[in-house]
Amino acid sequence: MEAPPSASAAGDLASAVGRSGGVITAFDVVESHTDRIVVDITCNALSADHASDITDRLGELPGVKVRKISDRTFLVHLGGKIEVSSRVALANRDDLSRAYTPGVARVCTAIAENPEDARRLTIKRNSVAVVTDGSAVLGLGNIGPEAALPVMEGKAALFKKFAGVNAWPVCLDTQDTEEIIRAVELIAPVYGGINLEDIAAPRCFEIEARLRDKLNIPVFHDDQHGTAIVVLGALRNALRVVGKNIEDVRIVVCGVGAAGSAIIRLLQHKSPADIIAVDIDGIVHSGRGDEDENLRSIAAGTNAGGRTGTLSDAVNGADVFIGVSAPNLLSAADVATMNEDAIVFALANPDPEIDPLEAQQHAKVVATGRSDYPNQINNVLAFPGFFRGLLDAHAHEITDEMMIAASNAIADVVDGEERVNPSFIVPSVFDTNVAPAVAEAVRKAAIASRTEQPSAGGSSMPWSMAEDLDF
Repeated sequence: MEAPPSASAAGDLASAVGRSGGVITAFDVVESHTDRIVVDITCNALSADHASDITDRLGELPGVKVRKISDRTFLVHLGGKIEVSSRVALANRDDLSRAYTPGVARVCTAIAENPEDARRLTIKRNSVAVVTDGSAVLGLGNIGPEAALPVMEGKAALFKKFAGVNAWPVCLDTQDTEEIIRAVELIAPVYGGINLEDIAAPRCFEIEARLRDKLNIPVFHDDQHGTAIVVLGALRNALRVVGKNIEDVRIVVCGVGAAGSAIIRLLQHKSPADIIAVDIDGIVHSGRGDEDENLRSIAAGTNAGGRTGTLSDAVNGADVFIGVSAPNLLSAADVATMNEDAIVFALANPDPEIDPLEAQQHAKVVATGRSDYPNQINNVLAFPGFFRGLLDAHAHEITDEMMIAASNAIADVVDGEERVNPSFIVPSVFDTNVAPAVAEAVRKAAIASRTEQPSAGGSSMPWSMAEDLDF
């Protein structure tokens, strides 16, 4: 910004930021002239609106002109967050002849004769496509493929950071179920797995199911299964804290979209006393006459007592609340009606179903999807290691046993050292033990689930063991 070259200019600028509630972290005079100075101020703000308030306050100072505003979050995204780099040297003609023509022709011929060799001789062995249509992005809704790209880039960066998996965003400019399925079929030869992301329900269920039938590589819908895996692992430890067995507890799941449906179906493997599903129309039960196939299926397998009513009716006498729905649906008074030593997972993001501090007045264990409260239930605990295990096992499909193994691995990172307590039921997303533990659990489960021997030209070894084999 430009300011008058007076002795008080720096103090005036700093005071304006302070009066607006900002915290200055850097102050630099980048140009000095006889009639003006140009100053670069870096400060912390609470939100985009707060940053705008600070800018307005600075612009109100006499002789001050704000030239440009930069947001550090936007700066992180400039030019994208991921890139492609070569794993081999290309310094001379000999390097080129082996990596590209003419030597590459021999490798192409080997793959043509035995397509399974693509898993060892190309990026397929360690690559995942992160596929979206932009129809259900974060809490932003249907914002389209271009606007979804920053999220998919971030997902790809997390794959690489936590599990060494190469992932690439595939943002499709269609929301037609048939076109999405066909597009993924067409790109599948390049990848060792497909991660579906931010595709709205109920289309996401059909897309995932049909792709699993059509493809010979694993298809994983992270909004469903990543969430369910972490929730199940967190619940195992939370129940340990309160001294209850899952077979004895009644669980309320608020939100029956992609995440809620998958959570319910994975929980059913653990045989809780009952699961009550709740959506915008209240408690899900067989008598509601829902036309949605997913809701009918959930109604048939839950709510053994045939309860009806609202969310408040559902949580009365429940042991566990799991919310994957919308902000501010649950009150402290509702939590007070739950059983003693209640567990509340309020996972709507960024604003949960109930303020965690209010929930803590009556619940023994509280978790959210946020990083500024204890017990952050975040999919990054699951998907990097999960795909690492799938790729290492050369898996062709995903089973419930693999997902349960992953959830147990996440839980074990915490309670393996008997550290579990009401504020620590899941490990930190930065705990370097998580992804390897999940990967190994999934790899073992994947190998155990095989019903066929590898083809004659294939290898049953993980790629990390097979990569140096001669051809």
